[in-house]
Amino acid sequence: MNPSDRICLVTGATSGIGAATALALARLGATVVLAGRDPEKCARQAWRIRRKTGREAAFLVADLSVQGDVRRMAKAFEDRFPRLDVLVNNAGGYFHTREVSADGIEMTFALNHLGCFLLTGLLLDRLRGSGSGRVVNVASEDHRSGRIDFDDLMGERLYDRRKAYAQSKLANLLFTYELARRLGDSGPRVNALCPGSVRTNLGANNGWLRKKIVNLMARSRIPAEAGADTPVYLATSPEVEDTTGRYFIRRKETPSSGASRDGRTAERLWRISQTLTGLG
Repeated sequence: MNPSDRICLVTGATSGIGAATALALARLGATVVLAGRDPEKCARQAWRIRRKTGREAAFLVADLSVQGDVRRMAKAFEDRFPRLDVLVNNAGGYFHTREVSADGIEMTFALNHLGCFLLTGLLLDRLRGSGSGRVVNVASEDHRSGRIDFDDLMGERLYDRRKAYAQSKLANLLFTYELARRLGDSGPRVNALCPGSVRTNLGANNGWLRKKIVNLMARSRIPAEAGADTPVYLATSPEVEDTTGRYFIRRKETPSSGASRDGRTAERLWRISQTLTGLG
């Protein structure tokens, strides 16, 4: 399918990699739907896309750590659009101290994994309706230090921000591979990527000192536009139209960790995710 014919939903689309991905897709002629939790930021980003590309961008407001919001957003998308050609699961966060979502779930796990799991599951019929649907999951090389701690999945006994984040990024890959396996060769294509060390505001939500540190670290990182290159490639390139269940860095298929390829862990995580989201 030509990029100009695609309907693309991008989460976390008001800043960083998500905003750059949405803009790049619009420049290719796609119909872009922005997903973000702040309506004013969504409106500004839609205006920015219109100003830079001449194309209208729709937006849907939702906090993807809140399952009720995810369900309402999925329903709103279904009411407005007949199909979904590309879903870019980009939204994520890094939480310095342990926080709990509105659903009582540790925030890193709720936002970075369960929000992605639930939204994708709810929109699978729209993706199948595309005939050439693609799911693009933004993961991270931090997955290599991750472990799914089934005995303390929510960090209730011991919360370590780095371990929580690495666990969530490992979960992104386990989800990618398991969904690809379940969909098979005839279903939507599902791939994951690491965007690199990108200049974003990830972690800036943890107080003024952490925000200052994030801003200082950003100086040595690549711009969001460079980080968006691989998501856009996986969303649009004919080179990967038949590729599924793979992990990419700088457009190159790259082996992920052995832990990310553990089928039993993936199945167990899938069952727990179904229970936690009520997605049968």
